[in-house]
Amino acid sequence: MRTRGGLLGRLRPAADGDRSGLARLVIAFLAMLTVLAMIASAATGASDASAFDVVASLIRGEPATLLSARDRIIVFDIRLPRALLGVLIGAALAVSGAVMQGLFRNPLADPGLIGISSGAALGAVVMIVLGGYLPATLLGLVGSFALALAAFAGGLLTTFLLYRIATRHGQTSVATMLLAGIAIAALAGAVTGILIYTADDKQLRDVTFWNLGSLAGATWPKVLTAGPIILVSLTVLPFLGRGLNAITLGEAAAFHMGVKVQQLKNIAVVSVAAAVGASVAVSGGIAFIGIVVPHLLRRVIGPDHRYLLPASALLGATLMLAADMAARTIVAPAELPIGIITALAGAPFFLWMLLRNRPSAGL
Repeated sequence: MRTRGGLLGRLRPAADGDRSGLARLVIAFLAMLTVLAMIASAATGASDASAFDVVASLIRGEPATLLSARDRIIVFDIRLPRALLGVLIGAALAVSGAVMQGLFRNPLADPGLIGISSGAALGAVVMIVLGGYLPATLLGLVGSFALALAAFAGGLLTTFLLYRIATRHGQTSVATMLLAGIAIAALAGAVTGILIYTADDKQLRDVTFWNLGSLAGATWPKVLTAGPIILVSLTVLPFLGRGLNAITLGEAAAFHMGVKVQQLKNIAVVSVAAAVGASVAVSGGIAFIGIVVPHLLRRVIGPDHRYLLPASALLGATLMLAADMAARTIVAPAELPIGIITALAGAPFFLWMLLRNRPSAGL
């Protein structure tokens, strides 16, 4: 974003003071914490395979015995892609939540607020319930990616429809986007309900487990499919930090500071749609990461989006890995859907936020 007189470059929420030094320390700490969480995730599971033994055997150049070969498959083909996918999805959901909260100027905003998650869920349910009616040639072409592609297409279609409704004369109304998102989410939920009503027992079970969210199906092909989309979005969104800081003063004030407000909104919504759509496509519905992480960090390092966005990515990744490890160990050797863990932790925190913000929100 181009600035006038350097005002926007110096803009930071002054009410909370300058916390830039603290923010840098927190980001460095969270970076180390994320690395440790990835190591712990690769070493955690129902199997007794040891990631440390596998790495040590590779360093020593030991021959692949039957036991070490099994351990290597568990660590490198099951646990490692799962850990990487958890990092990507946790970062995507948390950063998307921070961007939405900044764009809507509401700490209770969430990526699902504008209907992207509901649209992706509808695409997945359509594939689960009606996928059997598709031509065998098409299903054979997309193979195991059919469900993920359907969910991603549902998220993108929802975003396109939302943009068509909220944009008029080249200007996108945030208020209209919010209300349209709520309506589209309700409509997608209604159609999903109809499909669930017509589903058989197996399809109903598949829909239920997909909606609860899980990283159990993580594979290298899924990482390579969703990863580039998420990484591009995560690369773009932090550059919106200064513009989001200005928008906290209002769109008119941001415009006079030199922010291209419409361009910022376009980039923010499209990037969030891509990140959330790709995440939901490979993991199912995982709630509350996008609400809890930015709000928690905002209380520690302040609302400056230049630091809030990268910190949200790191904390979101760490919390996602922690929730995944809990899901794998609480009922081992079985596994809980990760969405249950995030909901159990996030819902009470959300209620606390709602009650705490009730006076200022007029509730």
